Amino acid sequence: MTVRVRFAPSPTGMFHVGGARSALQNWIYAKQQGGVFVLRIEDTDAARNRPEWTEGILSALDWIGIERGTYEGPHFQSANAQQHRDAAGRLYGAGRAYYCDCTREAVQARTGSQYQGYDGYCRDRGLGPGEGRALRFRTPDEGETVVVDLIRGEPTFENKLIEDFVIARGDGSPVFLLANVVDDMIMGITHVIRAEEHLPNTPKQQLLWEALGVKPPVWAHVPVVVNEKRQKLSKRRDKVALEAYRDEGYLASAMRNYLMLLGWAPSGDREIVPWSVIESEFRLEEVNPSPAFFDEKKLRAFNGEYIRALPVAEFVAACQPWLTGTATIAPPPWRPEEFDADAFAAVAPLAQTRIAVLSEVVPNVDFLFLESPLIDEAAWAKTMKEGAAELLDAAVAAFEGLPSWDAATLKETLEEVGAARGLKLGKTQAPVRVAVTGRTVGLPLFESLEVLGRERTLARLRAARLRLP
Repeated sequence: MTVRVRFAPSPTGMFHVGGARSALQNWIYAKQQGGVFVLRIEDTDAARNRPEWTEGILSALDWIGIERGTYEGPHFQSANAQQHRDAAGRLYGAGRAYYCDCTREAVQARTGSQYQGYDGYCRDRGLGPGEGRALRFRTPDEGETVVVDLIRGEPTFENKLIEDFVIARGDGSPVFLLANVVDDMIMGITHVIRAEEHLPNTPKQQLLWEALGVKPPVWAHVPVVVNEKRQKLSKRRDKVALEAYRDEGYLASAMRNYLMLLGWAPSGDREIVPWSVIESEFRLEEVNPSPAFFDEKKLRAFNGEYIRALPVAEFVAACQPWLTGTATIAPPPWRPEEFDADAFAAVAPLAQTRIAVLSEVVPNVDFLFLESPLIDEAAWAKTMKEGAAELLDAAVAAFEGLPSWDAATLKETLEEVGAARGLKLGKTQAPVRVAVTGRTVGLPLFESLEVLGRERTLARLRAARLRLP
């Protein structure tokens, strides 16, 4: 048997990090087993589906290493509409499904509860197809449905507690439960690896597989991904879009390493490991069924480690989208003609050690490519206090006559300026930094001044002095 797994997202919004985690787990399992990864786009919700969301899924998968051309698909669920209807017809013809014209209000009136499930009222009424009549699957009255799950053991469901669920709507269109099963049958899926939230549907789907005369797949329900309050990650409440992390400057290698740790860990006391180690060591049966905490602070720290590990040339290349702007990344504050690639290359090693996401490179280097720095007014107010004017005057006078414009000389000179006023270097350089870069924090000051150059540095110091009384 050739292992065939599938990843089946809906193109109804941004790509969820939990979905990315499931995709990676399916991808690795297929590779380990010499199997096939199938991408199926579940596009039957015509009111919410948009072509750009489908492209977003494909590009997000590309980004995390599941690249187009290396898997089967994408297939589209809508292409199987007739097979879905045929399966519903076979179930009805075999007596495994029946038509029902009950409204939700009628069921509630009979049961006296808005929480109780369907009461089986139409089971033996012998209704045929008709407008407004849904098709319900007739669940067994006795026995149990045992779901053999590689992660969760054997969850067992009493059949009498599973209501007769709808498999086709009143207009004849099949619902997700049936369409999903039929698609998996058509595509020969042998293992269904998906999120824990689908576990309650699994006994229903397993009953459908059996009623249609096909052996169910092997199930594996990976843990739900939660936020710091242990709530399931929500698109409305939490930062969950993979594209948002990509455009903020997270590296794909860091993201996929972190995603694979949501419910699983490599051997030894380590978390940041080469992808080859994850591919060789990952075991579905070792996945922890408990909810997995998506810790954005930890991911950010991960990303910083990955950034610092890059060769400088690769770091420079990785920064380019933020230095120029793209369709999804805002352009930097400088004009394209103001950018100096050599100047950026000179400070890149300094920036590389100080940022956690690539987008942070822009505020660290923008002072090099702007005619005048973007002044942080809070930083100005904090540093440009009594004595700042005299200090800037002294710095200008000392810098003007330097025979050499290098970081070591600049530091030594400013130390002397401060010492003459009883100030340590930290206090001395603060107003100079704000005058030149606009901020109180950033790249090492003297290396920055060296790259900025004598004329531009002195011009900014003089301009800052003019703002002071």
